[in-house]
Amino acid sequence: MKVHLLLLFRLFREAAGWKLGFGLGLACLTAMTGAALLGLSGWFVAATGMIGLAAGGALAFDLFPPSMGVRVLALLRTGARYSERLVTHDATLSVIAGLRVRLFRALARPNLGRALLQRPGRMLFRITGDLDTLDTLYLRLLVPVAGLLLLSLAGMVVLALLAGGAGLLPGLFLLFTGLIMLVLGGQGGLAAGGLRAAALEALRLRLLDLVAGRVEWRLAGRQEQVAKLALAAETRLARADDRLNRLESRLALGQGLAGTALLSGGVLLCAELVDRGLLGGAGVALFLLILLGMMEPLTPLRRGAVELGRSLRAVRRVGDALSADMPEAPSMTMTPDITLTDIQFRHPGAVAALYDGFNLLIPAGQHVAIIGDSGAGKSSLIALLTREVQPQAGCVSTPAWGLLAQESALFQDSVRANLLLAAPAASDVLLWDVLEQAGLARVVREMPGGLDARLGEGGSGLSSGQRRRLALARFLLQDKPLWLLDEVTEGIDLAVATLILAKIKEAAAGRTILLITHLRREAALADRIIRLSQGRVIQDVRRGDPEFPNALLSLRPD
Repeated sequence: MKVHLLLLFRLFREAAGWKLGFGLGLACLTAMTGAALLGLSGWFVAATGMIGLAAGGALAFDLFPPSMGVRVLALLRTGARYSERLVTHDATLSVIAGLRVRLFRALARPNLGRALLQRPGRMLFRITGDLDTLDTLYLRLLVPVAGLLLLSLAGMVVLALLAGGAGLLPGLFLLFTGLIMLVLGGQGGLAAGGLRAAALEALRLRLLDLVAGRVEWRLAGRQEQVAKLALAAETRLARADDRLNRLESRLALGQGLAGTALLSGGVLLCAELVDRGLLGGAGVALFLLILLGMMEPLTPLRRGAVELGRSLRAVRRVGDALSADMPEAPSMTMTPDITLTDIQFRHPGAVAALYDGFNLLIPAGQHVAIIGDSGAGKSSLIALLTREVQPQAGCVSTPAWGLLAQESALFQDSVRANLLLAAPAASDVLLWDVLEQAGLARVVREMPGGLDARLGEGGSGLSSGQRRRLALARFLLQDKPLWLLDEVTEGIDLAVATLILAKIKEAAAGRTILLITHLRREAALADRIIRLSQGRVIQDVRRGDPEFPNALLSLRPD
């Protein structure tokens, strides 16, 4: 945990070092001006009241310096408070934004795509929930702790001038109270905060599973069972919240008792000092109100102590990801041809190797369809070519490639933004050109805003076929010599599929195409068909060979 904290603090400093320090300084200034304003105002009111009781005293009392001090402190506190909120939150957001990119890069490892498909909510929670929790470290722990330390030290100096050595006691008492609050809150909130974070993550995952797979769960007769799992997670979350609320209530009670004890002790001390003639009536008001102002940082510190358990859990999880050794970058041998030589590949946990001495050569410019039953090794071949997985032995070399899969992600953004993911510097002329090639230009022109028309999550607002064509347009923007096509028309109607395949054929001149398919209409694009079975090539025919039509006929019809 210590290593993870040091790592995160270093990253905090790199992302927004001066902002974090400036924010701490402004928070301390706010706390000090607040205590000073409270003390000076009380002294001013008490002093003017007492002077008014004395005959002729008002003539000798100069009202302007203390009244001006009150105004200056009031303005200074207001400006410091506003600036402190502005700077500390800006620093925190800058840090979280930087960490989000670092964490995503740390998590973007081989097989990430498969992990996202299996449990997308877990990755989302790690990138959003865990990082958002880290703002507690700065806003609710570092800032109030710094304010309490500086305010206690400043208060001890001021009160010592008023009351001698006894004036040190309130500051020491406040520091002790803050330490006890952190210890008790940290210990009590560690388990409850961890349970809350785990329950919240489980609830989000269960709800995502329930909503995303509602049709499948209903068909399988398990919708009620999955709903019960979500309700169980919600129950655990409510129990954890209850424990944390009880803990905060106990800490608030302790804070109130500590504040009462501090003020009571201050009253007794002031009484002793007044009896000795060391302190006047206005000085008593100043002393007690400074004590009251010194307790201000305890409230945010109490809330931070309650959140400490959840924050430490996030620190551990994020720290584990950021400090893990990054895998070696896959070898990217670039050649005009697709070449796989003596490939040995075994899936993790598999008993036998899928590919054992596998060899394949696809010359540049050739259009090849890879067919075979499920489990034959087609998807694993794509994964090897894209370096999503690494072979245990052998060499893979390809030209630069672009991948168009059956499911392509579209984001809740504009049409333009979804297209520019493939080519950020593309001009509007080029965007309209690829939309025209994909047969979607007319649809986009009719949408409000054209290229700036907003799409919903997953591209909602477009039909299924239109979403496929938008994905095709984005794919065409990549302009790569090798196109990898993975069942690109699976699950869509014949008319849309025919259009997409025709557009691919038009733009495929001079490119190498390798397509994975079960469909006759897709394989018809190829001039070579390779059939795989258990990681071996059992058929390799070219257009014009007697077996080529039979290979096509063996596939699923349109």
